[in-house]
Amino acid sequence: MNITTKLDQEVWHDMQEPGAYEWWYFDAEDIQSGFSFVLIWFSGFPFSPYYTNLYEKWKKRITPNPPRPSNYSGFSFQLYENGHEIVNFIKEGSQELFESSRSDIGVRFEKNRFAYNTLRDEYSLDIDFFFPARHKEVKATFLFKAGQRIVYEKKDTNNDGRVPLHQWLLSVPKAEVEGSITIIEHPGGAVRKISVRAIGYHDHNLGAVPMQEYISRWYWGRAFSERFDLIYYVIVFKNIDYQPLALLLLQDNKSEKVVIYDSVSFHESNFRHGLFSPLHGRNLYLTYENISLKIRHNKVLDSGPFYLRFASDISLQIDGLNFEGVRGISEFLNPVRLQSRFMRFFTCGRIWRDGEQSIMYKSYNSFKHSLDWNNR
Repeated sequence: MNITTKLDQEVWHDMQEPGAYEWWYFDAEDIQSGFSFVLIWFSGFPFSPYYTNLYEKWKKRITPNPPRPSNYSGFSFQLYENGHEIVNFIKEGSQELFESSRSDIGVRFEKNRFAYNTLRDEYSLDIDFFFPARHKEVKATFLFKAGQRIVYEKKDTNNDGRVPLHQWLLSVPKAEVEGSITIIEHPGGAVRKISVRAIGYHDHNLGAVPMQEYISRWYWGRAFSERFDLIYYVIVFKNIDYQPLALLLLQDNKSEKVVIYDSVSFHESNFRHGLFSPLHGRNLYLTYENISLKIRHNKVLDSGPFYLRFASDISLQIDGLNFEGVRGISEFLNPVRLQSRFMRFFTCGRIWRDGEQSIMYKSYNSFKHSLDWNNR
């Protein structure tokens, strides 16, 4: 896994390899109001059961035509209020729904888009979609104003660097976010408007081969507090001869000093699993010389057969001083589960594939819409 902060890597790479993926991730959390949200644009949706099925058929020579990543483009929008899901929208479709450029930073999927203003160092996001399975129409605008950018580069040295390309662009470790969200219920047209003043984060990931062929498990998280901001990143590779990658970015808001530690030790404890949640550690520990970090994955915000998103509590110890009460967002991913046809069947309940009929998708969202209605 290569890591970079170069802004020119933010553009669309137009990956052509079968199984390749690329995504642009934004999130924000408004502590005062209790709202948080996640937006992701995809070109080559790595978690798509439709993409994975065709890739496997091509690899086994059942079909002669390899899947084109851009034919599995997508967009997702998740909105939470006080830890409870309000909207969980994921749609994918062919390359006609997707638009981007090899020279300018920005992506469009249907009417959902973001663009980057170089002079102002900010991202403008415009969201507009109808969610028929849950009878909601969502419109939103956000402005992500980048804070301090950092300079960092790390190359994957496993197998002397002769590894498939996987890259994490740590683009915006922290951003000021402003905007608004409008949710219109159908039928009836009841309108809810939400103002947003939040702290956000943005990154960009890509890979030349499917994640499940290279990565065993993946922890990521970020947290902001008055004294410290931090981002951590842990990847364990499927090839056990490859050294895991563990990184910690720590910003001291008092001194305004930013340090990246990329020789971090880690271990997991308090393991949990379920039919629709992969085996994961509820506690994750990162250590480096005089620094110790404990992440407690407390409340599950979102879950799937291969993925978990948490609201986390973090304890930080530096030079013997303890800093408690740091809260953030964490994720766990086990892409190996994407190889399970059984799990792929249930994943279809979460993803609206343009032009495809899915009984699982209709059933899952009918249940969720009923649950939302009962709790209004």
